[in-house]
Order: sequence, then C-alpha cells, then structure tokens
Amino acid sequence: MTSPTPQPPTTPPSTGTVQTTNDAPPAADAPGAYQETRIERLIGRGLARVTARALAPYQTAVIRIGFAGTWLLFLLREWPHRQQLYGPAGPFDSGMARQLLDGNHALSVLVWSDGRGWFECVYFLAIAASALLILGWRTRTMSVLFMIGVLSLQNRSVFIGDGGDNVIHLMSMYLVLTRCGQVWSLDARRARRAAARPAEDGAAPPRDVTGIVLWAVLGLALAVAQLQGAAGLTWFGHGPFPHFGWSLALWGLWAAHGLWWAAQRYAPGEPRTVLDTLATLAHNAVLLVIMVEVCLVYATAGWYKIQGSRWQDGTAVFYPMHLDYFSPWPGLSHLLGSNGLMVMLITYGTVIVQVAFPFTLFNRRLKNVLLVAMICEHLSIAVLLGLPFFSLAMITADAVFLPTNFLTWLGGRLSHLRGRLFPGTGAAGSEVAAGEGPPEGAARSGGDGHTLVG
Repeated sequence: MTSPTPQPPTTPPSTGTVQTTNDAPPAADAPGAYQETRIERLIGRGLARVTARALAPYQTAVIRIGFAGTWLLFLLREWPHRQQLYGPAGPFDSGMARQLLDGNHALSVLVWSDGRGWFECVYFLAIAASALLILGWRTRTMSVLFMIGVLSLQNRSVFIGDGGDNVIHLMSMYLVLTRCGQVWSLDARRARRAAARPAEDGAAPPRDVTGIVLWAVLGLALAVAQLQGAAGLTWFGHGPFPHFGWSLALWGLWAAHGLWWAAQRYAPGEPRTVLDTLATLAHNAVLLVIMVEVCLVYATAGWYKIQGSRWQDGTAVFYPMHLDYFSPWPGLSHLLGSNGLMVMLITYGTVIVQVAFPFTLFNRRLKNVLLVAMICEHLSIAVLLGLPFFSLAMITADAVFLPTNFLTWLGGRLSHLRGRLFPGTGAAGSEVAAGEGPPEGAARSGGDGHTLVG
C-alpha cells in the first residue's frame, strides 16, 4: 500500500483582518487590556531609582572625609590632654564611667580594661581609623572602626564636648550603612584599576589577601571580647536599636562583609545582585535619614530661638560675644558686639536662615543661597566664638545638600592643584582627588571590587 500524498494546508481567504492565536497577549489599547495608572508608574520609577544605584556619591564622600577629618583633628589637638579627658587619669574615673554606662546602656571599649596601655591602644586606633577613612582605604571596615572609636571615647566622658560631638556621634553610625567610598577614595581607584585589567577567560578574580587577613583578625578580636564577657556586648539587650544588642550588630556586620566577598567571588550572578540591591537600599535610606536630621536640627534650633525673648528683641548674639570663654579674639568680638545694627542683623538673620532652610529644599537656587549663608554662619562661629570642631561638623552635615556640579568642579580644581604641587604623582595620584568615580560595575559594588572588607 502506498500512503496518500500529504496535501499542503489550505489558506483561508483574506478577509482584511489578521488571524491571531489565543496565546498572544492583548494589545495595550485593547478594551480588556490592563493599563498602568499614573501613580503606579511613579511608584515603579521611584523603586527603580532607589534600587538601581547608590545616590549622591560625591555628597557621601564629602561626609566621610569631613566627619573623619573633624574627629581626627580633635583627637590630635587633645593628644597632650588625652589622659585627663578620656583616660584613667581623668576626674571621671573608670568606676564612674562603668556606672554611667550601666545606666544609659551605651558602648565604650575603654571600660573593658583600666590599664593605660589599653587606653593608648584605643586612642591610637581611633586616630588610625579616622585617617584611613579619610583616604577611603577599606571604607566598609574603617567606617565600623571609626564608629567604635567615636562611641568609645565620647561615651567614656559624656561631659566633654559640644553640639558638634553629638552630630559626629550620630553620623559615625550612619556612615557604616552608606557607600561612602564610591568616589574620592583609594577603594574606588583600586576598583577602577581592577576593571581596567584584561580578564582572562575562566580565570577567577585575584584573591584579596589583605582583606581576608583583616576580616579574620577583627573577627578573632571580637570573639575574644565576647568570650570574656566584655561590657556592652549583649545580643538582645540595649544596643543601637531596642532589643538589638551590640553583639548582634557587630557580628552581623562582620558576617555581612564575609557574605559580600563570597557572593562576589563564587556567586556573581543573582546572589550578588540581591545583596547589591539591599546595600543600595540601605545607603539611600540612610542618606534620606541624614538629610531629614539636618533639617530637623535647623528647624528645631530656629523655632526654639523664636521663643526666646533675646532673639525676639534682636540682642541674643551680643551676649556670647562678651563672654571671655567664647572670645578667642576679644578685639574682633567687641568690634562687632558694639555695633547695634550689626548685632540685630546677625540675630534675626540666624533665625530666618535656620527656620526657612527646610522649606527651600525644593527650590534649588534658593536652597543654595541659604546653604552658603549657613556655611558662612558656622565659619563665623568658629572664628568669633572659638568653636572650630562644632563648626566643621555642622558644615560637613550641610554638605549633603551641596550640588553635584559644584563638587565635581571642586574635585577637578583640587586635582589640578595637586598636579602642580606634586608633579611626580602623575595621573595615578590624581585619580582620588579628581572626583572620578569607578566604572559602572565597580560603582555598583561599592567601589571595592572583589575585596573582602573594602
């Protein structure tokens, strides 16, 4: 028998319409098709913006450099008096410090030992962590050590300092969750150089020996302190958050650094993307917290001033200018304080700028004008009242609102000046100062390439 010859399928006559299958998705403009609302599109764009990249890389770099530099200068200035301020030789002895910390549940590694050697070691490590954080070397690790140094010294003697110390205290904890090493850092330069090297097919990224050793040493030190029952290291007691102890926070950061390195080296696909998105969300959320806090500082300060009678009659600035304790330049203070019109303008101008600033954030030009006015105000406080570290801390906090174009221009000017003063450094030396960020892939990894604790 012979099989019948297969016949080609017949084509139905054209009717002027296109035949579609049932599996084809309906057109966007079809009557039954789902259409996104405007609010849904805005939400989608917003989520994409806060998860795609870490925002304000230059502003967070300025915050990193500014607060670490302010704290470093303070520690160096107080070096001759460090024993009396924070050490066992001070009037606020270790027993009183332990009693205070038991009551306010703060963290200070200085109370772990009463020895002078331990105090000198902590003080020196605080200086080293501040200097390395300014340079942007292993920013993730240095930000944690910087926070521990700030908390340990400030919580040891709470009666020393001014409002600037409170700002540094808070910002040191915020920096831990930011990607503050994307630009103007040695980490960014290292990531850029690693991305520029030609990658061999199938070759694993180079092992970061320095990062592995640093991660292991810090984990061992934390384990020893934990096993010895060091004060303040609780799991679910008082810590940075209610029912979230410092042990849980520090071990969590240590484990997160190791997990980040493992994902980059052995699982560069979806696991790294998930971790990168979480880190970006944390960075952007903390950046928002910093901005809101700066606005609250100025808003509350301004509104409290309005309630004071001396601020209402325009004479408030007169009194601190005539206090010997706040007059490093008595002649200049008396010159300004004796001018009634100048005193009134400064008094009312201070209140107006502080109250109005939070309401000008959505107007770029007006915001920049008031930003310059506040920076000038803090510079005058540093000179007239002798509070340089308070002024530096507040100027650094204000820097989160500086425009990116100005910061990139400033980075370029500093790079040009560095090249003229130190011509031998060449292009490699100017990479950190020029403000050039790492390539896109490195920027998404926080500017640390394949490091363990970058």
